[in-house]
Amino acid sequence: MAETEDFLVRELHPEDDDIFKEPMRKRRRSDRDQRFRAFPSVEQSALKEYEKLESRTRRVLSNTYQKLIQSVFLDDNIPNSIKYLINRLLALIEKPSLDPIYIGLFGSTGAGKSSLINAIIRQAMFLPVSGESICTSCIVQVSSGCCEQYEAKIHLLSDQEWKEELKNLTTLLHRTEGPGGEEEDAWDRGDAAEEAVWKLQMFYGNGAEGKSYEELLRAKPRGKIPTSRVISLKAEEAGELSVKLDPYIRTQRRDWDGGSAETHIWPLIKLVEVTLPKSELIPEGVVLVDIPGTGDFNSKRDEMWKKTIDKCSVIWVISDIERISGGRAHEDLLNESMKACQRGFCRDLALVVTKSDKLHLPEYLRERKVGNEAIQSQREAVLERNEMIKLQRNKILKDKLKRKLPADSRVLEASELVYTVSAQEYWQQAVLTEEETEIPKLREYIRRRLLDKKKRTVTKYVTEAFGLLLLTDSFSCIDHMQNEYLHMSGLRRFVEEKIQLLEKAIDQCFAHIARPLQEGIWNARSSYRRILGACLVRSRGNQGFHQTLKAVCLKNGIYASRTLARIDLNEAITQPIYEQIDPIFGRIFRSGKPTDGSALIPHIDAFKLSLQEKMTEIGIRNGWKYDSYKNTFLIQEISAILGGLEEHILRKKRKIYESLTTSVQNDLKPCYEEAAQITGKKACERMKDVLRRGVDRQVAEGMFERAQERMQHQFQQLKNGITEKVKGSIATMLTLASSPGDGLYKELADVKSEYKEMEKLHRSLREVAENAVLRRGMQNFLLRMSPSKAGPPKTI
Repeated sequence: MAETEDFLVRELHPEDDDIFKEPMRKRRRSDRDQRFRAFPSVEQSALKEYEKLESRTRRVLSNTYQKLIQSVFLDDNIPNSIKYLINRLLALIEKPSLDPIYIGLFGSTGAGKSSLINAIIRQAMFLPVSGESICTSCIVQVSSGCCEQYEAKIHLLSDQEWKEELKNLTTLLHRTEGPGGEEEDAWDRGDAAEEAVWKLQMFYGNGAEGKSYEELLRAKPRGKIPTSRVISLKAEEAGELSVKLDPYIRTQRRDWDGGSAETHIWPLIKLVEVTLPKSELIPEGVVLVDIPGTGDFNSKRDEMWKKTIDKCSVIWVISDIERISGGRAHEDLLNESMKACQRGFCRDLALVVTKSDKLHLPEYLRERKVGNEAIQSQREAVLERNEMIKLQRNKILKDKLKRKLPADSRVLEASELVYTVSAQEYWQQAVLTEEETEIPKLREYIRRRLLDKKKRTVTKYVTEAFGLLLLTDSFSCIDHMQNEYLHMSGLRRFVEEKIQLLEKAIDQCFAHIARPLQEGIWNARSSYRRILGACLVRSRGNQGFHQTLKAVCLKNGIYASRTLARIDLNEAITQPIYEQIDPIFGRIFRSGKPTDGSALIPHIDAFKLSLQEKMTEIGIRNGWKYDSYKNTFLIQEISAILGGLEEHILRKKRKIYESLTTSVQNDLKPCYEEAAQITGKKACERMKDVLRRGVDRQVAEGMFERAQERMQHQFQQLKNGITEKVKGSIATMLTLASSPGDGLYKELADVKSEYKEMEKLHRSLREVAENAVLRRGMQNFLLRMSPSKAGPPKTI
């Protein structure tokens, strides 16, 4: 049974006091102004106007809320319509000004993610950087706020989460005799075992790797662990915080036994949040996320890794210029990012090529095959090479995206999918100018995304508030519908008919995936042995692979290493299915106009439009005395209900998309558990044999068909959830809108002044938008007319 929670109307009982809750206080003017320091003056003006509109709207809503509360404070039986108004007003007052825009920097070891963030925020060594090894060891989020100091919060694994990891680490390192008393194969630590030893020694000290799980539970950690599992740091200057932060986020050397107490609790760290004060370069509302490329052996950290990728609306795949061609890690990152477009909130994806100043001029000139003009300098060669890379990689990336995503996906409409940046040259400018490093271009992209989102959010907010004030004002009128019960029966029947049509449309929409899903199942059945075999083969044979394979089995088919490519047997086995369903899955959850009926959101938009048209028609035919109030309210509430429904759908699609791998993982769990227990002679080969036989058995028993059924079941649950939410919310709204008046309406405070102010604010939306366009046009004109200020780069 699908969940039936009402996501707009909170049930309120007479004894509840939620409606008397004080709204949150508004932000001080000086704090609001600081938020826009990262923007040029023209954009600042537009943002301040939108901020002013939002602030004044919140004030009007707050005043209306207080008046309603005072008018019903002593009543025991508050009518449902007034409860609805009060709850909606409070929800709008407390609605966040702007949901953060998460920009994920997703790259492998040494790609330059931290260096890029340092350049964007103009703090040279703020996050630890190193060209030789892994530096950032966990997810790091960097944002700006209105705080006076530089701040950081280090979130640690809970006690239970660490115990789970500790058990896996000790199991991985546990050496026992085989079933016949023979000793295990010669100990040859692979990557998984080396990392396990390293973590235990770091946390408990030398010799910890030889102790049992129970012994380590009783052992005292080397570092002090706060009971809150959160460490807070503050500093007046960026450099001071950087020094304090460094031990927590820098990957520690495995051959180093020194260090502070901070270093010793490093294995517990799962997330670091850094807040900059009033940044002139990164606006408040944007979060830059440094995401390690392969996940983590710890289940909680690995789940956080996936969720962090999925909540990013923008992903920049970071790859240095020397690894851009032919590297497996680079391709894995691109594939994982494209999956985020399918299962998460990602709408924009770009390839950011770092270290773009690197070029050996004699070698480049010898191999140069383009252009007739002679290259005069290192700078000219770098710029020419970078432009070639942009053209080549842009085409390759766009072709990959076209195979995975719908043709009308937003990311495919982007003018630039590839950036070539140089953090080093941003600071030195020995070869390239600041503009040519493309760091300013990335900042401009960030500002543009935030400005566009702010405009859409405030427009929606003011419009929704206006509709609510219209109805509130109509309720406060003495003669409000007292003797005029709305003739809504025709609209109710129409809504019921349209909901039935919506159900059929959703069924037809989801039916588009049935055939590709079946074809993917056939492909998976015919190729799973080959795929599994490739996953279980290593170029060095079984040397060092025994412990890695055990780690894979301990984590139900998944192993994430800080140095090796991510291993996911469940995902690999189901890949032939995803190759078939990815394009249609993307079309189902796209937001563009429908072409073949396969897109879900446009069906909901069509449903909304038909309701709005019908309301207008019935209002005119029935001669509603208060048609403008009632009709506008109903239209706005329909938009709010179905707008919330779209967010609900986007949150659910991840579960649907991952249902195939989750199903396969659950079916293979006994097989993984059996293999993880194998020890003794030829343990690695015996583990492989158990895996092969186990997968064969599950496939023969219908593993892929069960995965198919579970995905289809998830689609059915989504359909049921959509229709139940639509039925419940719209039925409640129509009931409230058509309720006959009662004496309480006469006692409501007069809100005509608030309504008139809200009406002015609603009219101001168009004026603010027009002003922004005029300012932008004037700015572009002045830029075209002014001479370039860029000077030549410094000579070497």
